[in-house]
Amino acid sequence: MWEQRMAERALITGITGFVGRHLCQYLTCQGDEVAGIANTWPESSALWGQLPESRNLLIWDLANSSGPPRDVVDFLVTFRPTVIYHLAAISVPEMCGNSEPTDLAWAVNVEGTRRLVELALCLSEVPRVIFASTSHVYCVPQDGITFVDETYPVQPRNPYGQTKLAAEEILLEAYHSQKLPVIIARAFPHTGPGQSEKMMLPAWAAQFARGDSPVKIHTLQAVIDLCDVRDVVRAYRLLAERGQPGEIYLVGSGVPRTSGEVFRILQGLADPARPVIEIRPGLKYDPIARIDKLAQTTGWKPETPLEITVNDTYQWWLTHYKRNSSVKH
Repeated sequence: MWEQRMAERALITGITGFVGRHLCQYLTCQGDEVAGIANTWPESSALWGQLPESRNLLIWDLANSSGPPRDVVDFLVTFRPTVIYHLAAISVPEMCGNSEPTDLAWAVNVEGTRRLVELALCLSEVPRVIFASTSHVYCVPQDGITFVDETYPVQPRNPYGQTKLAAEEILLEAYHSQKLPVIIARAFPHTGPGQSEKMMLPAWAAQFARGDSPVKIHTLQAVIDLCDVRDVVRAYRLLAERGQPGEIYLVGSGVPRTSGEVFRILQGLADPARPVIEIRPGLKYDPIARIDKLAQTTGWKPETPLEITVNDTYQWWLTHYKRNSSVKH
């Protein structure tokens, strides 16, 4: 039987991002006190309802080589975080470079992590650090559906994966050499309401919500591991509570699905008659997570049905375009 949860003082880097906002909401509902770091103030006033009060929102661009501003350090000395969720990153793979990481991707994803480690180690009460890594540290499978676990050889498939693996190494070195209690969460693709339309499901949902015809997609034959973001942030919270420092855990659905399966659910909700064009048709495989270690350590399992994820994402985009339309008029 799991022990009763204790309230945490949580610091989220990248709190204004897609996952950061969902994590903030979840932690707040769990009774945790939440503070966050962002590189700029949110542009949209709609975000404020998903963020902590302004005094707990700190501005620090992790790409800045001069380190954290004095007000950030002073706040954290007083706030005394018990856990840091390190989400801040350039997390759209296409924005990290083609063959080698861009200077900015390296500065944010790698050197930014190094600066965060230095800051955490300076605090009088050293917090646990939950690092949001990625399945992109694994190569693209060549032999059909491939399940991977924490022991599967890493071979980053792109510059984004290279930066995340480098950040993992920095954190694990800090664990071994300086006893920083680090937990690595290798998250597989996750989606949900509020995600950028640069990603698969929101790109489709946004097109349906706008009335685009035909709807353009890459391929209906991609085999993927897709999880709801709300399940992912729940896993992060459980890892903070029950995870073992120095360990790596895979966070995913553990179920291979095709992009066509996801698309057909959306199409059925939105407009079954809408024409569709595949831009890059063909079979494509992503690795599929084995989530046994996470489940055994924390009791976590994905709970949100795919239909709910798809519907909530589509409804978010419908609301988004209706809101923008009413503002214009």
